[in-house]
Parts: sequence; C-alpha cells; structure tokens
Amino acid sequence: QEQLVESGGGLVQAGGSLRLSCAASGRTFSRYTMAWFRQAPGKEREFVATITTGGTTNYKDSVRGRFTISRDNAKITVYLQMNSLKPEDTAVYYCAADDPYIRGYGSYDYWGQGTQVTVSS
Repeated sequence: QEQLVESGGGLVQAGGSLRLSCAASGRTFSRYTMAWFRQAPGKEREFVATITTGGTTNYKDSVRGRFTISRDNAKITVYLQMNSLKPEDTAVYYCAADDPYIRGYGSYDYWGQGTQVTVSS
C-alpha cells in the first residue's frame, strides 16, 4: 500500500515560514487527491488544504492566503508552503491521500506519521 512520509516541521517564530514535504511511494501517486490535515494539542484533527490530480486547490479559511499546497508528480511529493505563521498554527501536520481506486473520491485512504510544527509568539 501507499507510504507517506512527512518532513520539514520544526520550531519557527510567528511571522516566519516553513515548507512541509510529503513523499509518497510513487506507484499510483498521480491519481490521488492529496491533502494536509493538522491536529493541535487537545483539539480534533482538522482539514488544512487539498490538491486534486488536476491541480485544483482548497484551503481552510484561516490559512487561505498564507499557505500554499502544491504537488510534483515527477518527484512523487506534495508540499505545504506555510508563510506568515501564527502561534495558532502550532500542530502536528499530517499528509493524506485519497485514492479513488480504494473507496472512491472523498475518503482519505493513506496517512503519514505526522510532522510537528511549533510557532512561538
């Protein structure tokens, strides 16, 4: 099955930037809708951003204009560029893949292990 590995998290001051990467195993990456979710301490996991196979993107309202999701099918990698970071962005960020061949569209079938993003005041 698909393997997703996130990287790029770390500690950054408010107003700073980070770029997260999610590397897939590659066999069927090009047919997935890819997404980023996050989970803050004591909070439920929430949607952050998604990108379709055709490059259409969608964002959580609070990150729109600050975060950019992108994908490079040749590198079998999805990215989340995070600018103007705020303390409330602090969370574990997870990469997820929706493979339409598994459960159709709309369900995320594969998940990475997460990468910690901490934004200090």
